[in-house]
Amino acid sequence: MTATLNQPETVTGTQVMGIGAYRPDVIVDNDQICQWIDSSDEWIRQRTGIRTRHRAPADVSVVDMATGAAREAIEKAGLTGEDIGAIIVATVTHPYQTPSAAAAVAHQIGSTPAAAFDISAACAGYCYGIAQADSFVRSGLAKHVLVIGVEKLSDVIDNHERSISFLLGDGAGAAVVGPSETPGISPSVLGSNGEKWDAVAMTGSLLPMRDALRDARASGDAAELLDPERDLWPTLRQDGPTVFRWAVWEMAKTAQKALDAAGVTAEDLVAFAPHQANIRIIDEMVKQLKLPEHVTVGRDIADAGNTSAASIPLAVHRLLEENPELSGGLCLQIGFGAGLVYGAQVIRLP
Repeated sequence: MTATLNQPETVTGTQVMGIGAYRPDVIVDNDQICQWIDSSDEWIRQRTGIRTRHRAPADVSVVDMATGAAREAIEKAGLTGEDIGAIIVATVTHPYQTPSAAAAVAHQIGSTPAAAFDISAACAGYCYGIAQADSFVRSGLAKHVLVIGVEKLSDVIDNHERSISFLLGDGAGAAVVGPSETPGISPSVLGSNGEKWDAVAMTGSLLPMRDALRDARASGDAAELLDPERDLWPTLRQDGPTVFRWAVWEMAKTAQKALDAAGVTAEDLVAFAPHQANIRIIDEMVKQLKLPEHVTVGRDIADAGNTSAASIPLAVHRLLEENPELSGGLCLQIGFGAGLVYGAQVIRLP
């Protein structure tokens, strides 16, 4: 006789119950950035919309920022760390390939033995995390899931490099996803285009660092590790025009697919929270989606810069802080970045 396996009880709907944020205290303005690159405050503002960006000091880690955002999200959800059944951290800047940042966060917020893991989907990571959290809760795998987007991009910046360094900031945003009597998170639209895999990429990797260490040990010359020509330390680079064209022309289509998957139109939205990559990309997406004037658009990039996986939850957090009347309304969010990868969904704001 074949035994029957148990199945978890499923739920019909999910919702974002609370949003939290962590913004480092150090603020770097454009004039400071221009000490390192040949540019100006006016050029940076016109091309990107950025006035300032937050940078974390040396003694503040990815885990520290993620923990700070997580605690606020859990408190706003009316829960405690013990209520969290799974933790998903989206990041590309946790300095350890293993163990995960999520496991450390679980310990810090008192969520042990919650499931905990990191995902690497760059600027789309938070949307990927929300999609997974939605599935976890609906399938009964966990009742409450904590999703965190966090980056310490200042660790992977070459301040003298002009393609991306001046765009980037540090920070963390978090959301608690839980059950709901009515759907509060739409079906997600996720995808990738690996043909443009190197359009945004980290130069340097563990392999050349390993080889350099081996060579230095063999020769007895530790100075080889410090040779600037070796370019061993991983730093971000991008092909700006390629990324800009892809984001402007393709991501508006993806955002529309997310609206269609949700069964709503732009008229039904109260807010739009795109990845904070560049103000010109955001404005062009607003135009292509024909968003009506009543839709409040997240433009956190002006003061926070591009924080990769943290940018969408930080933008949503600011939208709700500055416009509390948006609570309960529908928000379209879309992330896109290195991979190239993308993800989008519509959520009901907590």
